[in-house]
Amino acid sequence: MKPKILFIMHMPPPVHGAAMVGQYIHDSKLINGEFDCHYINLTTAKNLQDIGKVGMRKLFDFFKLLRKIRHEVKVVKPQLVYVTPNACGGAFYKDFVVVQMLKRLGCQVVVHYHNKGVVTRQDRRLDNALYRRFFKDIKVILLSECLYDDVKKYVKRDNVFVCGNGIPSASIESFVSAPFDAAFPEDKIPHLLFLSNLLISKGVVVLLDALKILKEKGSRFACDFVGGETVEMDAAMFQAEVVKRGLEGMVVYHGRKYGKDKEAFLNAADIFVFPTFYHNECFPLVLLEAMQHRLPCVSTTEGGIPGIIDEGKTGFLVPKYNAAILANKIEFLLSDSAMRQRMGEAGREKFEKEFTLEVFEKRMAKILKICV
Repeated sequence: MKPKILFIMHMPPPVHGAAMVGQYIHDSKLINGEFDCHYINLTTAKNLQDIGKVGMRKLFDFFKLLRKIRHEVKVVKPQLVYVTPNACGGAFYKDFVVVQMLKRLGCQVVVHYHNKGVVTRQDRRLDNALYRRFFKDIKVILLSECLYDDVKKYVKRDNVFVCGNGIPSASIESFVSAPFDAAFPEDKIPHLLFLSNLLISKGVVVLLDALKILKEKGSRFACDFVGGETVEMDAAMFQAEVVKRGLEGMVVYHGRKYGKDKEAFLNAADIFVFPTFYHNECFPLVLLEAMQHRLPCVSTTEGGIPGIIDEGKTGFLVPKYNAAILANKIEFLLSDSAMRQRMGEAGREKFEKEFTLEVFEKRMAKILKICV
């Protein structure tokens, strides 16, 4: 008989990195073929804006979730329970209750982190005590070896597995020149692409500052910003920042794009730039998408990103918040098309080797077999 596994994980909606990976696991023919799989959605948020908020409705939903988990454990009697918890804050306290209940029910637990922040709270007396109980007698899956420092106070390295995320391989058609309503003429000006919501912590302003430096140095470029508006920055606020730096005509915000519309921007780009300093950034799937499309990537040393980008081979890693160094690395790529092509090809090779959905599924199935 196949080993029984109960997956308690985030799945869409809302759509975010951890939820998408949860959906990939849920839909995986390999994982569902190797194990007798049962699924519970850990999400209590209705949309992205609802994440992190506390209210009576969410509290009621959480108690419903606990009852559902208890019932499923008693009926299924899983040999392993897989959980995707939050690392810190109020969401951790919720997930702490879930994991402790599973332990009391006699379950073997493996937790898969898509976020970080344990190290930022471990010196608080309450959190330290909770972390010691939380991590006792469980296995941990991390997205990158770089992230072990976040939990090493509580987890021995022998109890940690590393499983980088993967994404579906784009169809051949998506790499063929697609209709692209570009705001710039079809000349040889290199296109930079930023693909994320308009959040300060994703590096929007840092990138605009770097582009101002490049313009003042005489660099020729066009930069497309693709992603959703946020409370921090909407389209009007973004345009005001563009005007303040004199970047009109060189920088254009296109809003949120999906599917073929998003693929068109990836196809049209020459360089992918993602100067994030988001405190919860672990393993940005947008970097995998860029590598899949043979784009050299310029990003930061945040989270597990150093495990994605090979410095000087598939792109560049720059210090967080540093617009001058970011501009310098972009300038290298703008001035050398051969370097862009070499890095893009190396990125595509690494994607095929490490970050396809098939590779992820095989790696995850292997880890689950060890944990059962």
